[in-house]
Amino acid sequence: MTLPGYQTYAPPSPPKRSTLARASQVLGIAGLVGLVLCLAGMIPALAGLVLGAVSLVRRDADRRPAVVGVVCSALALIIGAGMLFWLLSKAAECGDESRYPDDSSRRGCVEREFPFAKAGTTP
Repeated sequence: MTLPGYQTYAPPSPPKRSTLARASQVLGIAGLVGLVLCLAGMIPALAGLVLGAVSLVRRDADRRPAVVGVVCSALALIIGAGMLFWLLSKAAECGDESRYPDDSSRRGCVEREFPFAKAGTTP
């Protein structure tokens, strides 16, 4: 009950936040970090790109995280695609039978081009 001429106090409502925009931002950053783990970051980056695009199309109130998510996701996808193209071109070069006719020369090419992929010997 209020007296005439007085207004009741109503606390301001919290700002509206878009869950899609926040999820896009988190997935975009996780995609960039996940590129270090054998290109595993491309999967969350793709999901982040889709969620960010949906959030931007909906014109949600909180647009900044959606833009950050889309940019990070697109950057992760571009870097990941470039790395994947480079690795596959090196693998195709080592698999060229006209350049490396026998199995031992192809194995030597793989060991030279991919020193991190040492094959373990089992007794």
